[in-house]
Amino acid sequence: MATRVIPARILRKIRYNRATTTTAAATKPLGATPVFERTEHKPPSSAASAATIAAPSSVDTDYIPRRTLDLEDTEKLFSSVSTWRLLRSSAVLHATAVGPMVDVGMRVMRSRFVEREGLVKDAVMGAVRETFFEHFCAGEDAGEAGRKIRSLNEAGLRGMLVYGVEDAHDNDGCNRNLNGFLHTVDVSRSLPMSSVSFVIVKITAICPMTLLERISDLLRWQQKDPSFNLPWKRDSLPIFAESSPLYHTQKKPEALTLEEERDLELATHRLVELCQKCVQANIPLLVDAEHTTVQPAIDYFTYSSAIVHNKDDNPIVFGTIQTYLKDSKERLLLALKAADKMGIPMGFKLVRGAYMSMESRIAESFGFESPIHDTIEDTHKCFNDCSSFLLEKVADGPGSLVLATHNVESGKLAAAKAHELGMGKVHHKLEFAQLCGMSESLSFGLSNAGFQVSKYLPFGPVDKVMPYLLRRAEENRGLLAASGFDRQLMRKEIGRRLKAAVF
Repeated sequence: MATRVIPARILRKIRYNRATTTTAAATKPLGATPVFERTEHKPPSSAASAATIAAPSSVDTDYIPRRTLDLEDTEKLFSSVSTWRLLRSSAVLHATAVGPMVDVGMRVMRSRFVEREGLVKDAVMGAVRETFFEHFCAGEDAGEAGRKIRSLNEAGLRGMLVYGVEDAHDNDGCNRNLNGFLHTVDVSRSLPMSSVSFVIVKITAICPMTLLERISDLLRWQQKDPSFNLPWKRDSLPIFAESSPLYHTQKKPEALTLEEERDLELATHRLVELCQKCVQANIPLLVDAEHTTVQPAIDYFTYSSAIVHNKDDNPIVFGTIQTYLKDSKERLLLALKAADKMGIPMGFKLVRGAYMSMESRIAESFGFESPIHDTIEDTHKCFNDCSSFLLEKVADGPGSLVLATHNVESGKLAAAKAHELGMGKVHHKLEFAQLCGMSESLSFGLSNAGFQVSKYLPFGPVDKVMPYLLRRAEENRGLLAASGFDRQLMRKEIGRRLKAAVF
């Protein structure tokens, strides 16, 4: 087969997504093929594409790392993790897997004793800082976040930095939060190149929640009645599909007041400022998803920003698709079709979702079925189908993809599909991601198999970040309880190290 070198214009687009510095084991040469040179790769046939996973018989083996996703060799998986950290991580995961213990912890953190300054608050915060905060967060300030990022970088991983703040309810809070997000970009720029893969933003932190609810109502009504005029609306991509739930808006909403329009303009300017800062820093901005009450407004902000800032086949603004929603695949396809027509390269993060109980309660209150898939198997299938579709789309075309999953089977399927398509570690269009402190074995396994992997890293003062963590704990109860695979592998490695030390 003929050999070709990736053109210079492609090399320029690698920018912020170049592979991180890894351990010697991870960077051992895999053959004589240069890093940016590969033999031509024939795309898989339609039959192969339709299969859930196919043996990569026609894969360019000179380009793809000759490594599989090995989650059994704990010595290799946790080679960069100290025994003390393994012990602490195992203990914290065991604690968070116990539902009643999580309940007690949340009650304590929300009690009036913690709100008051004094010995009790100091004792509780000190205990939290040394256990849960240390495990699930990047630190209290830029210096600690930098050390965490460098530690991950040395282990072959990258970081997604998120300023850990709660929802805002007025413009003063939004402005404070914006300063925090802008500071996060500055922190990212001060760290080693490419060690930070994304800066995360919560639209609910830079636009008042009540305004997001109003905008979502107005967008839903326009979906019901296309003649409904929204004079403030900017160019966007499709936000709804035919199957999207619209029950939140039962009657025609009033138009935005002049004050609400001014607040919307302020929120838009905040996001523009943040996007421009990320463009200047060459660091992509990933917009987190929320519940369906406000998600239409969040998608509107995301898509209108992507149209302005995503250029040259390399997206800066990334949206999030929650695949536990029944309409998620249809919405994804509609948005991508419109973006392709406009020539806008899109970046998406795929997640399963974290508001299952809340979504079911909201739907039931209106007399409707839950918008969540009926079974966990349906959710898995939707995530895997969307993952396979997007991998094929970005492999040889515009756009980028973040696969945020803690599910081992989804990780294996996506890794096999990516290898089949020739997407390895030097491929800047694919990133796997897991929460800080969760699914460490999957993170290290994917990195060892030749992929870029990031950890989701909230940072900030303990008392500021704890409300954020408490909400995440409530949202991710199932995930915390399902950490058994990681705990099992950690116990296995701890046992191996103890045995090696004794004998």
